[in-house]
Amino acid sequence: MPPQDMTTAASPSGGAAPEHPGPDRLLDSLQHQVAVFARRAEQTRLGGVGQVRNSMDRAAYLLLNRLDREGPMGVKALAAGMGIDSSTVTRQVAPLVDTGLVKRTSHPEDGRAVVLQLSPRGQARLDEVRASRRELMSQVTDGWSQEERDTFCALLTRFNSSLADRQAAHHPPQSD
Repeated sequence: MPPQDMTTAASPSGGAAPEHPGPDRLLDSLQHQVAVFARRAEQTRLGGVGQVRNSMDRAAYLLLNRLDREGPMGVKALAAGMGIDSSTVTRQVAPLVDTGLVKRTSHPEDGRAVVLQLSPRGQARLDEVRASRRELMSQVTDGWSQEERDTFCALLTRFNSSLADRQAAHHPPQSD
């Protein structure tokens, strides 16, 4: 068993977390575990397993995933849905267009407007990366019960939603 250190410890001090920590110690432990998670996620990029491991950066994955789930949309809509500004989306989409994963098409109702759409090549690549990441999640949570997986996913989703709500409240969307 590897030695317990600041990256795996249950408490910020490196020891086991107390049975019922006070609110401050619990929040300290939570922020520490979130920081450890962020570092581990970045180290592995949670990229999956096999040949697909680490083969798609986070920005590309999130953009492709949103286009797949919500369909073709303009840069402004994509940026608003992701909580980032349009210039960032434009910069992140450019290599996806260049590599043929995303295509620019005319808006179906307004031919002057351009929408971004997942290409067949982009769909295939996204499916491949999702399968690899799904396998990684399966391996990482192999010893977990289905209830533990469900609970973790629900709480992580709730946590991410709270972070997004806070970000939106503190940084209202910029007009372009």
